[in-house]
Amino acid sequence: MSEAKIAVLAKLTAAEGKRDELVALFSTHVQAVNAETGTEVYALHVDSADEVTVWFYEVYTDKASLDAHGTSEAMKALGPKLKGLMAGRPELTMLKPIAAKGL
Repeated sequence: MSEAKIAVLAKLTAAEGKRDELVALFSTHVQAVNAETGTEVYALHVDSADEVTVWFYEVYTDKASLDAHGTSEAMKALGPKLKGLMAGRPELTMLKPIAAKGL
């Protein structure tokens, strides 16, 4: 596995009763991310044990790809749509992939 890859684990907390709306919004957003060549994995998950938590697992080719994703038109358009759907800011954990199946 390339040492340049960067992974992100993002925890998002939905506003009470808004997780389904948040998931629907992000499900549409994932389609826009498909066009990002440096975004290798962009996986949306719901937490089976917590009705307000949504997780993303993301893998980028390198830091430039992560930066491009963060400043993309899709991300800029997403921001205003999140108003009222989240209970706070996302919690991001930066990871360095070492070994994996499928990456």
